[in-house]
Amino acid sequence: MTNRFLDLAAPGIRGLKPYQPGKPIAELAREYGVADIVKLASNENPLGPSPRALAAIAAVSDPARYPDANGFELKQALAARHGIAPAGITLGNGSNDVLVLLAESFLEPGLEAVYSRHAFAVYALAVQATGATHRIADALPADHAQPYGHDLDAMAALVGPATRLVFIANPNNPTGTWLDSGALERFIAGLPEHVVVVVDEAYFEYVAQPGYPDASRWLNRYPNLVVTRTFSKAYGLAGLRIGYGLSHPELAGILNCVRQPFNTSSVAQAAALAALRDEEHLASGVALNAAELERVEAGCRRLGLGVIPSVGNFLLVDMRRPAQPVYEALLREGVIVRPVDNYGLPMHLRISIGLPAENDRLLAALDKVGRP
Repeated sequence: MTNRFLDLAAPGIRGLKPYQPGKPIAELAREYGVADIVKLASNENPLGPSPRALAAIAAVSDPARYPDANGFELKQALAARHGIAPAGITLGNGSNDVLVLLAESFLEPGLEAVYSRHAFAVYALAVQATGATHRIADALPADHAQPYGHDLDAMAALVGPATRLVFIANPNNPTGTWLDSGALERFIAGLPEHVVVVVDEAYFEYVAQPGYPDASRWLNRYPNLVVTRTFSKAYGLAGLRIGYGLSHPELAGILNCVRQPFNTSSVAQAAALAALRDEEHLASGVALNAAELERVEAGCRRLGLGVIPSVGNFLLVDMRRPAQPVYEALLREGVIVRPVDNYGLPMHLRISIGLPAENDRLLAALDKVGRP
């Protein structure tokens, strides 16, 4: 029997496939009977939340009351951090929520969105759900200094009268590649006024590369710019789902018209506010990631694997052969990584950077089952 409800769904929904997250630890234990599992699949912070954030979570005293729908205190702190008015901030259930709000606000059938091949999968999902047209730019070639990264010239060539959104991840997930300040600002400056450009900076805090931009500093110059950030990565609050967008207040006003009421919980707001104030914990996580990223990259290269240089908290590793069997073999070794064939990269695995002992487990498992 065919699915009759599919015929009732909106046209943009009919061809959608659900977003596939990294396999949960409990699921692997249940399905494979494996214990002592290491999860390096979802780019989470292995240090976890700041102690201040944990204390703030415990201090939320009245869960029977709705949260502050406008997130006043958190917006005040973010406004001070970024030097913008609180009215230019949109809180989201993760920055993913803000990306979807943008698509819902500016796209419909007959309009277009531009993004790069191998870019974050949510861009495609958000665009398709609206019935708008995807315009997917070819990525940079494998032998480029930024392999499979954004080709800004190719993206600019796809912008036309029907374009309303351009999505740019900097650094990009799953490749770890990045754009420098000059190239990215020239691209933004060259866009027509009818195009809203979204710079997704989910991994911003991890990047120490010279020339890497903080696009939030450009908001006064480009009213069609939106910058998204998250507390899920470097701040270690993935389980609480909270992120935000920075933009011109009028644009934020549109997003807040379609934003669900109470889309960020009291617990998430309190934890995010405390995490912002714990710069020492953030610095510890960033330093750990930098050291372990270098070590894991070197270890993968010693095993004969290809590695794309990354400025995030993950590596895209070329297995030199179809990656799915290696992924399955790693699961049996109790190590969860992320296959990325859905990104058009069937020979690669994305590997998050964990604690030193977790990374030791990964490298030992790759030595056993991953050598080409």
